[in-house]
Amino acid sequence: MIWYYIDESITDGDRRKGPYSIDELMDLVKSETVKPQTLVWHSGMKDWGRWEDTEEAKNNANLFEKGESAEGSALSDEEQIKAALEAILAEHKASKRYAGFFVRAAAYFVDNFILSAFGIVILMVLSAMQLADLNAISEAMNAYIADPTAEDAMSKILEAPGTHLFLSIWGIVQGIYFIVFTAIKSATPGKKLFKIHVEPAYSISTVSGIAKVSWVLSTLRYVASLFTQFTLMFYGIGYLVVMIDPKRRSLHDWIARTYVVHDTSVKIKVRPDDDQEK
Repeated sequence: MIWYYIDESITDGDRRKGPYSIDELMDLVKSETVKPQTLVWHSGMKDWGRWEDTEEAKNNANLFEKGESAEGSALSDEEQIKAALEAILAEHKASKRYAGFFVRAAAYFVDNFILSAFGIVILMVLSAMQLADLNAISEAMNAYIADPTAEDAMSKILEAPGTHLFLSIWGIVQGIYFIVFTAIKSATPGKKLFKIHVEPAYSISTVSGIAKVSWVLSTLRYVASLFTQFTLMFYGIGYLVVMIDPKRRSLHDWIARTYVVHDTSVKIKVRPDDDQEK
Protein backbone atom coordinates (compact mmCIF):
# COMPACT_ATOMS: atom_id res chain seq x y z
CA MET A 1 0.00 0.00 0.00
CA ILE A 2 1.46 3.36 -1.06
CA TRP A 3 0.94 6.46 1.15
CA TYR A 4 1.15 10.24 0.57
CA TYR A 5 0.86 13.16 2.99
CA ILE A 6 0.42 16.94 2.73
CA ASP A 7 3.43 18.94 3.93
CA GLU A 8 1.85 22.04 5.50
CA SER A 9 5.25 23.70 5.83
CA ILE A 10 5.20 24.24 2.04
CA THR A 11 3.18 27.35 1.14
CA ASP A 12 3.60 27.34 -2.64
CA GLY A 13 3.43 24.59 -5.28
CA ASP A 14 2.81 20.90 -4.82
CA ARG A 15 2.61 20.10 -1.11
CA ARG A 16 2.07 16.38 -1.61
CA LYS A 17 4.89 14.14 -0.34
CA GLY A 18 5.34 10.49 -1.29
CA PRO A 19 5.06 7.75 -2.18
CA TYR A 20 5.91 6.00 1.10
CA SER A 21 5.39 2.48 2.39
CA ILE A 22 3.50 2.13 5.67
CA ASP A 23 6.80 1.46 7.48
CA GLU A 24 8.32 4.67 6.08
CA LEU A 25 5.20 6.62 7.01
CA MET A 26 5.31 5.23 10.55
CA ASP A 27 8.91 6.49 10.83
CA LEU A 28 7.67 9.95 9.79
CA VAL A 29 4.96 9.72 12.47
CA LYS A 30 7.52 8.79 15.12
CA SER A 31 9.71 11.73 14.10
CA GLU A 32 6.57 13.96 14.23
CA THR A 33 7.03 14.96 10.61
CA VAL A 34 3.52 13.53 10.13
CA LYS A 35 1.31 14.80 12.95
CA PRO A 36 -2.16 13.53 14.01
CA GLN A 37 -3.82 16.37 12.02
CA THR A 38 -1.68 15.85 8.88
CA LEU A 39 -3.71 14.95 5.79
CA VAL A 40 -2.80 11.55 4.34
CA TRP A 41 -4.06 9.37 1.48
CA HIS A 42 -3.55 5.87 0.03
CA SER A 43 -5.12 3.93 -2.84
CA GLY A 44 -7.84 2.45 -0.65
CA MET A 45 -9.16 5.86 0.50
CA LYS A 46 -11.82 7.85 -1.33
CA ASP A 47 -10.41 11.21 -0.23
CA TRP A 48 -7.68 12.77 1.92
CA GLY A 49 -8.12 12.40 5.66
CA ARG A 50 -6.33 13.16 8.90
CA TRP A 51 -3.72 10.63 9.97
CA GLU A 52 -5.27 10.24 13.44
CA ASP A 53 -8.55 9.10 11.82
CA THR A 54 -6.99 6.29 9.77
CA GLU A 55 -7.27 2.65 10.82
CA GLU A 56 -3.48 2.30 10.82
CA ALA A 57 -3.10 5.18 13.26
CA LYS A 58 -5.69 3.69 15.62
CA ASN A 59 -4.13 0.23 15.43
CA ASN A 60 -0.68 1.58 16.34
CA ALA A 61 -1.69 4.18 18.93
CA ASN A 62 -1.44 1.73 21.85
CA LEU A 63 1.89 0.46 20.62
CA PHE A 64 3.37 3.99 20.64
CA GLU A 65 2.09 4.60 24.15
CA LYS A 66 3.59 1.33 25.41
CA GLY A 67 6.89 2.12 23.74
CA GLU A 68 7.08 5.57 25.34
CA SER A 69 6.12 4.33 28.81
CA ALA A 70 8.82 1.65 28.64
CA GLU A 71 11.43 4.30 27.77
CA GLY A 72 12.28 2.85 24.42
CA SER A 73 12.25 -0.82 25.51
CA ALA A 74 11.42 -3.37 22.77
CA LEU A 75 7.91 -4.69 22.42
CA SER A 76 7.28 -8.22 23.60
CA ASP A 77 6.94 -11.04 21.06
CA GLU A 78 3.21 -11.27 21.78
CA GLU A 79 2.68 -7.56 21.15
CA GLN A 80 4.67 -7.66 17.91
CA ILE A 81 2.69 -10.65 16.63
CA LYS A 82 -0.60 -9.00 17.57
CA ALA A 83 0.40 -5.78 15.82
CA ALA A 84 1.52 -7.74 12.76
CA LEU A 85 -1.80 -9.59 12.53
CA GLU A 86 -3.72 -6.34 12.88
CA ALA A 87 -1.62 -4.84 10.08
CA ILE A 88 -2.39 -7.83 7.84
CA LEU A 89 -6.13 -7.55 8.44
CA ALA A 90 -6.14 -3.78 7.91
CA GLU A 91 -4.14 -3.95 4.70
CA HIS A 92 -6.09 -6.91 3.34
CA LYS A 93 -9.42 -5.21 4.06
CA ALA A 94 -8.32 -1.99 2.38
CA SER A 95 -6.98 -3.74 -0.73
CA LYS A 96 -9.87 -6.22 -1.23
CA ARG A 97 -11.27 -6.40 -4.78
CA TYR A 98 -14.39 -8.40 -5.45
CA ALA A 99 -14.32 -10.84 -8.39
CA GLY A 100 -16.80 -10.00 -11.15
CA PHE A 101 -19.11 -12.13 -13.27
CA PHE A 102 -16.77 -12.94 -16.16
CA VAL A 103 -13.71 -14.02 -14.15
CA ARG A 104 -15.96 -16.19 -11.96
CA ALA A 105 -17.62 -17.68 -15.05
CA ALA A 106 -14.21 -18.49 -16.52
CA ALA A 107 -13.13 -20.20 -13.28
CA TYR A 108 -16.39 -22.17 -13.19
CA PHE A 109 -15.81 -23.28 -16.79
CA VAL A 110 -12.36 -24.63 -15.87
CA ASP A 111 -13.77 -26.47 -12.86
CA ASN A 112 -16.50 -28.06 -14.97
CA PHE A 113 -13.94 -29.06 -17.60
CA ILE A 114 -12.01 -30.90 -14.88
CA LEU A 115 -15.20 -32.49 -13.54
CA SER A 116 -16.16 -33.56 -17.08
CA ALA A 117 -12.87 -35.43 -17.32
CA PHE A 118 -13.76 -37.22 -14.08
CA GLY A 119 -17.20 -37.95 -15.53
CA ILE A 120 -15.71 -39.63 -18.60
CA VAL A 121 -13.50 -41.82 -16.40
CA ILE A 122 -16.51 -42.77 -14.24
CA LEU A 123 -18.56 -43.68 -17.32
CA MET A 124 -15.76 -45.82 -18.70
CA VAL A 125 -15.35 -47.66 -15.38
CA LEU A 126 -19.11 -48.28 -15.10
CA SER A 127 -19.18 -49.49 -18.70
CA ALA A 128 -16.25 -51.86 -18.06
CA MET A 129 -18.11 -53.21 -15.02
CA GLN A 130 -21.25 -53.58 -17.20
CA LEU A 131 -23.13 -51.24 -14.89
CA ALA A 132 -23.82 -48.71 -17.66
CA ASP A 133 -24.43 -48.85 -21.40
CA LEU A 134 -21.94 -46.32 -22.76
CA ASN A 135 -23.25 -46.58 -26.33
CA ALA A 136 -26.87 -45.99 -25.29
CA ILE A 137 -25.90 -42.99 -23.14
CA SER A 138 -23.77 -41.56 -25.98
CA GLU A 139 -26.60 -41.93 -28.50
CA ALA A 140 -29.07 -40.27 -26.12
CA MET A 141 -26.63 -37.41 -25.48
CA ASN A 142 -26.05 -36.89 -29.21
CA ALA A 143 -29.80 -36.83 -29.80
CA TYR A 144 -30.20 -34.23 -27.06
CA ILE A 145 -27.41 -32.05 -28.50
CA ALA A 146 -28.97 -32.30 -31.97
CA ASP A 147 -32.42 -31.25 -30.76
CA PRO A 148 -32.58 -30.22 -27.08
CA THR A 149 -36.18 -28.97 -27.53
CA ALA A 150 -37.53 -32.43 -28.36
CA GLU A 151 -40.03 -33.66 -25.77
CA ASP A 152 -38.29 -36.97 -25.17
CA ALA A 153 -34.70 -35.68 -25.48
CA MET A 154 -33.99 -35.59 -21.75
CA SER A 155 -36.07 -38.68 -20.94
CA LYS A 156 -33.99 -40.78 -23.34
CA ILE A 157 -30.83 -39.84 -21.45
CA LEU A 158 -32.39 -40.67 -18.08
CA GLU A 159 -33.75 -43.98 -19.40
CA ALA A 160 -30.39 -45.14 -20.75
CA PRO A 161 -29.01 -48.06 -18.66
CA GLY A 162 -26.66 -46.84 -15.94
CA THR A 163 -27.53 -43.14 -16.24
CA HIS A 164 -28.98 -42.84 -12.73
CA LEU A 165 -26.01 -44.62 -11.17
CA PHE A 166 -23.59 -42.40 -13.11
CA LEU A 167 -25.39 -39.19 -12.09
CA SER A 168 -25.39 -40.27 -8.45
CA ILE A 169 -21.64 -40.99 -8.42
CA TRP A 170 -20.79 -37.89 -10.44
CA GLY A 171 -22.91 -35.73 -8.11
CA ILE A 172 -20.97 -37.03 -5.10
CA VAL A 173 -17.65 -36.38 -6.87
CA GLN A 174 -18.77 -32.84 -7.73
CA GLY A 175 -19.78 -32.14 -4.13
CA ILE A 176 -16.47 -33.45 -2.77
CA TYR A 177 -14.55 -31.41 -5.35
CA PHE A 178 -16.11 -28.04 -4.46
CA ILE A 179 -16.40 -28.62 -0.69
CA VAL A 180 -12.88 -29.95 -0.12
CA PHE A 181 -11.02 -27.42 -2.27
CA THR A 182 -12.99 -24.49 -0.82
CA ALA A 183 -12.46 -25.63 2.78
CA ILE A 184 -8.75 -26.43 2.42
CA LYS A 185 -7.53 -23.89 -0.15
CA SER A 186 -10.38 -21.34 -0.11
CA ALA A 187 -10.49 -21.84 -3.89
CA THR A 188 -11.08 -24.55 -6.48
CA PRO A 189 -8.42 -25.16 -9.18
CA GLY A 190 -10.43 -22.93 -11.52
CA LYS A 191 -10.39 -20.07 -9.03
CA LYS A 192 -6.70 -20.66 -8.30
CA LEU A 193 -5.96 -20.34 -12.02
CA PHE A 194 -7.58 -16.91 -12.15
CA LYS A 195 -6.20 -15.87 -8.73
CA ILE A 196 -9.50 -15.48 -6.91
CA HIS A 197 -10.73 -17.14 -3.72
CA VAL A 198 -13.72 -17.43 -1.38
CA GLU A 199 -13.85 -15.56 1.93
CA PRO A 200 -16.45 -15.56 4.71
CA ALA A 201 -18.04 -12.21 5.48
CA TYR A 202 -17.80 -12.60 9.23
CA SER A 203 -14.50 -14.38 10.02
CA ILE A 204 -11.24 -12.75 11.11
CA SER A 205 -9.22 -15.99 11.35
CA THR A 206 -6.68 -15.97 8.55
CA VAL A 207 -4.26 -18.22 6.69
CA SER A 208 -1.55 -16.28 4.82
CA GLY A 209 -3.67 -13.13 5.15
CA ILE A 210 -6.79 -14.83 3.70
CA ALA A 211 -9.88 -15.41 5.85
CA LYS A 212 -10.33 -19.18 6.09
CA VAL A 213 -13.55 -20.93 5.03
CA SER A 214 -14.66 -23.58 7.51
CA TRP A 215 -15.83 -27.06 6.48
CA VAL A 216 -19.37 -26.25 7.59
CA LEU A 217 -19.45 -23.02 5.61
CA SER A 218 -17.92 -24.70 2.55
CA THR A 219 -20.63 -27.38 2.67
CA LEU A 220 -23.38 -24.78 3.15
CA ARG A 221 -22.06 -22.77 0.21
CA TYR A 222 -22.03 -25.82 -2.06
CA VAL A 223 -25.60 -26.80 -1.11
CA ALA A 224 -26.67 -23.19 -1.72
CA SER A 225 -24.96 -23.30 -5.13
CA LEU A 226 -27.41 -26.05 -6.14
CA PHE A 227 -30.21 -23.50 -5.75
CA THR A 228 -28.21 -21.09 -7.90
CA GLN A 229 -27.88 -23.78 -10.57
CA PHE A 230 -31.65 -24.30 -10.40
CA THR A 231 -32.14 -20.65 -11.43
CA LEU A 232 -30.72 -21.53 -14.85
CA MET A 233 -34.35 -22.36 -15.63
CA PHE A 234 -35.09 -18.67 -14.98
CA TYR A 235 -32.36 -17.21 -17.23
CA GLY A 236 -29.66 -17.84 -14.62
CA ILE A 237 -30.73 -14.97 -12.37
CA GLY A 238 -28.86 -16.56 -9.45
CA TYR A 239 -25.61 -16.01 -11.36
CA LEU A 240 -26.49 -12.76 -13.14
CA VAL A 241 -27.09 -10.99 -9.81
CA VAL A 242 -23.27 -10.84 -9.56
CA MET A 243 -23.28 -8.17 -12.27
CA ILE A 244 -25.41 -5.73 -10.25
CA ASP A 245 -24.41 -6.49 -6.66
CA PRO A 246 -21.78 -4.02 -5.34
CA LYS A 247 -19.86 -6.87 -3.70
CA ARG A 248 -20.30 -9.21 -6.68
CA ARG A 249 -22.22 -11.87 -4.75
CA SER A 250 -24.18 -14.64 -6.44
CA LEU A 251 -27.27 -16.22 -4.88
CA HIS A 252 -25.26 -18.84 -2.96
CA ASP A 253 -22.89 -16.12 -1.68
CA TRP A 254 -25.89 -14.29 -0.26
CA ILE A 255 -27.16 -17.46 1.41
CA ALA A 256 -23.77 -18.55 2.81
CA ARG A 257 -22.57 -14.99 3.53
CA THR A 258 -19.40 -15.32 1.49
CA TYR A 259 -17.51 -13.24 -1.07
CA VAL A 260 -15.27 -14.12 -3.99
CA VAL A 261 -12.30 -11.76 -4.07
CA HIS A 262 -9.06 -11.35 -6.00
CA ASP A 263 -5.91 -12.65 -4.33
CA THR A 264 -3.74 -10.04 -2.64
CA SER A 265 -0.12 -10.29 -1.64
CA VAL A 266 0.19 -9.32 2.03
CA LYS A 267 3.67 -9.40 3.56
CA ILE A 268 4.75 -8.17 6.99
CA LYS A 269 7.77 -8.42 9.23
CA VAL A 270 7.14 -9.28 12.86
CA ARG A 271 10.63 -8.05 13.75
CA PRO A 272 12.03 -5.21 11.61
CA ASP A 273 15.61 -6.33 12.39
CA ASP A 274 15.10 -9.91 11.07
CA ASP A 275 16.75 -9.14 7.73
CA GLN A 276 19.73 -7.57 9.42
CA GLU A 277 20.16 -10.59 11.74
CA LYS A 278 20.18 -12.93 8.73
